[in-house]
Amino acid sequence: MYGTSRAEFPRRIVCLTAETAEIAFLLDAGDRVVGVPGTARRPEAALEKARVGGFTTFRLEKILALEPDLVLAFSDLQRDVVRDLIGAGVAVLCTNQRSFDDVLNAMLLIGGALGCEMRARELIGDMQDELRQVREYSASWPDRPRVYFEEWMDPLISGIRWVSEAIEIAGGRDVFAELRDQPAAPDRVVASEAVVQRDPQIILASWCGKPVDPEQIKRRPGWAAIAAVRTGQIHEIEGADILSPGPSLVHGVRRIHEIIQAFHATG
Repeated sequence: MYGTSRAEFPRRIVCLTAETAEIAFLLDAGDRVVGVPGTARRPEAALEKARVGGFTTFRLEKILALEPDLVLAFSDLQRDVVRDLIGAGVAVLCTNQRSFDDVLNAMLLIGGALGCEMRARELIGDMQDELRQVREYSASWPDRPRVYFEEWMDPLISGIRWVSEAIEIAGGRDVFAELRDQPAAPDRVVASEAVVQRDPQIILASWCGKPVDPEQIKRRPGWAAIAAVRTGQIHEIEGADILSPGPSLVHGVRRIHEIIQAFHATG
């Protein structure tokens, strides 16, 4: 008869992004994860799982060979593999977070799907507490330095919404805050001259897996006049801490907060 078998939460989970893998492990569901992307670094236990490809370069047969009963994906950038997985009859949960609130909601959604809602709420509460502490600390500073975040260098791409929010929480002012609601990177392209005009006091960069070259930044035409270049305030932020919209964003906020705190100390 229908409905007589016991319903179960997913037992074989494949994660297509670093943050979904991190979330699954933090929810104490790591033993159910059977596949992760090559970008997964946290926690170390994730490194022991089968690798299924890159952020947008997955091989469908490799994922299907793991016989997942749920695949966790992120964003419209993974729509092709999501389409193919659904076409192959696989259940897919694809979140599309762009802000800190979206990140917390995505964690709760994934927690519910894995049968770990209470644990998800605990993690969310911990993140909110830490972010609140940083925000309250930075609120006491007399001013907020102008901050330019660079997600890519050719063309120049400014930060997505969660990056802009991280800068604000940490005590800075994003010089391109008006662009943060643009979810697509091409819509956040900025002119080199525009960066010079906005004269950031701090430059933060994370080039999507490519090492940041501060000297190359300094050599850009006209950039010698920028306050951050004159004072050596050019800092690389670990991509795992700022470009993956998940729990590790707290590390990114802490790092930016430290940079701004040191800026105030030398000002």
